[in-house]
Amino acid sequence: MPTRANRPKTKQPTINDVAALAGVSKKTVSRVINESPLISEKTREKVKTVIAELGFVPNPQARALAFRRNFLIVLLHDNPNAQTVLNFQNGVLDAIKDSDLALLVRPVDRDSDDMLENVRVFLEKQRPIGALLLPPISENDDLTELCQSLGVRYVRIGSAELDEPGKCISSNDREVVEKACRKLIELGHRRIGFVRGPQGFRSARERELGFQDALRGAGLTMSEELIAQGNYRIDSGTEAGHKLLSLKDRPTAIFASNDEMAAGVMQVALGNGISVPEQLSIIGFDDSPTATHIWPRLSTVRWPIREMGAHAAHMLVSEFLPPVPGISEPEYAMLASTFVERQSVAAPEK
Repeated sequence: MPTRANRPKTKQPTINDVAALAGVSKKTVSRVINESPLISEKTREKVKTVIAELGFVPNPQARALAFRRNFLIVLLHDNPNAQTVLNFQNGVLDAIKDSDLALLVRPVDRDSDDMLENVRVFLEKQRPIGALLLPPISENDDLTELCQSLGVRYVRIGSAELDEPGKCISSNDREVVEKACRKLIELGHRRIGFVRGPQGFRSARERELGFQDALRGAGLTMSEELIAQGNYRIDSGTEAGHKLLSLKDRPTAIFASNDEMAAGVMQVALGNGISVPEQLSIIGFDDSPTATHIWPRLSTVRWPIREMGAHAAHMLVSEFLPPVPGISEPEYAMLASTFVERQSVAAPEK
């Protein structure tokens, strides 16, 4: 074995230096770096000791070549709410910041006839380690089957359980929306409007079911005239606000399926001289920056989307990330949302 005196003198230590000093082959060093189970514990510890002593930093490109994958995580989404995508993206970046991994964000069109083929070409070209799937495309079983056929591991994000443990991060939308709407009922509201999310979204369905559960539990019926269709964008909230607040017997409270639409409703209310919360209580969903950037500040459901991003990254590629106790355990597959009460909710006027 080479001694310190005759150790190869290079500006930056290489994998060849590690192999020479440890008395093993370059292939063995590569296997240790890539956590191969084919190496004995004694050899593994010897090589790791030399790596630490030399201060050797593995080359990401070389590792990718050995691993036959690029050190990329792909975030696939078709979500109209840019803030949701950004918050989730930031959670993933929180998790991978001290690793060799990089995040690649790829929007797709779920209504396109060739969406799956486009995704296939993209994944074959990029060769990522894994894919994170945001709703609503996370609900597409054909997409997950495509990932499996290409050897691309995946994690789905959803408002309900979509897959087996280890492949899904979910939230409790239905349960927490029921709790939020029950708060309105407890305050005395009986005529409550509802702004739906976009058709085809599981989140929109789960939130509507929670709204229905709250009304049913209080012996109230869901009136069609108090329901407006939205698409998670603020302009659809504005349209919903015009519809609901122009009723002769208008609602005293409105639950909107996300904060953007709730802000649109509030804009219409205040523009028509309807004070919030004195004459109209409003609740949203997400706890996005919008919720605290408007006045009165919006009561809402906090969807832990950034935390979901971090947990999903660990679930997907935990072997490449610093260990975080418990973060990828099965019980963490569900991250609970919580109701946050602020200034936009009050008892109805007598």
